[in-house]
Amino acid sequence: MGSAANEKKRSRRLIVGLGEVLWDIFPEGKRLGGAPANFAYVCVALGERAAIASRVGRDELGEAALRALEERGLPPDWVQIDAAHPTGTVLVQLDERGDARFEITERVAWDYLEWTDRWRTLARSADAVCFGTLAQRSAPARATVRNFLRSTRDETLKVFDVNLRPPFYSREVLHESFSLADIAKLNREELRIVGDLFELDGSDEEMQARSLLDRFALQLVCVTRGAAGSLLVSARESIEHAAPRIEVVDTVGAGDAFTAVLTCLYLDRRPLALIGSIANRLAAWVATQPGAMPPLPESFLAEIADRDRFDDHEDCGSD
Repeated sequence: MGSAANEKKRSRRLIVGLGEVLWDIFPEGKRLGGAPANFAYVCVALGERAAIASRVGRDELGEAALRALEERGLPPDWVQIDAAHPTGTVLVQLDERGDARFEITERVAWDYLEWTDRWRTLARSADAVCFGTLAQRSAPARATVRNFLRSTRDETLKVFDVNLRPPFYSREVLHESFSLADIAKLNREELRIVGDLFELDGSDEEMQARSLLDRFALQLVCVTRGAAGSLLVSARESIEHAAPRIEVVDTVGAGDAFTAVLTCLYLDRRPLALIGSIANRLAAWVATQPGAMPPLPESFLAEIADRDRFDDHEDCGSD
């Protein structure tokens, strides 16, 4: 895997992927996955430090997951080991367009994330945390996720990658998660569901995204639109990007790559137009590759590494 780390002049930030680590089971075999792991993998490729706060079983798949994380530059130091529950798995089926359908095993290790003093230390050290709804489907894990987010510093960027997987979400979980987040990222179908649940104002995606932004005092709402690109909405602006024309192999991990670029460049206070452009392109490229963690193109890494060439007076931070 390539890395932009050596080309940066600044110190690397610590970015945490909080939630599920699992094995995606494809017809041709298993691949390491889980949105927080996919997200953290790209953050490391972009030159950041990443920590996976998750839980695997004390079993063969768990041992394989820890090895696979290390091989991808993701230290497994913060992954808990569960002697009572198995490592998570997801049966993945791809349709003719490469879109994925998931059958997610229940009562697995990451359903029992445990709040510990060690994780409290990690939370206080994090520069950014990305979390979703799936890892909050059980009461123990939901309590741990909330404790983790509430233990971060005020300046820690909290990114809620909504990632709805029916039936593993509720209005309560969504409300609490939006309330704890600085950034919300969701796809257009998820925005429709959220719009119905919270009776968001507006007849189009931009208006509903702005209603969500205002309702929960968010800094940014990102709506991914698959082949139609993306929409970024802040208090000051709204940016749309078309998606590159590609031949999709599978879409697993594309949204997580988008979220990773979004997080890293937002921390750099880069313009929304730049963030959306690069995030769209990298997400599209990941969709042309098998699996969620392909080696990333050096051209993308070099472009993102050259952050000093952008005007520091143009930023995407909050007001």
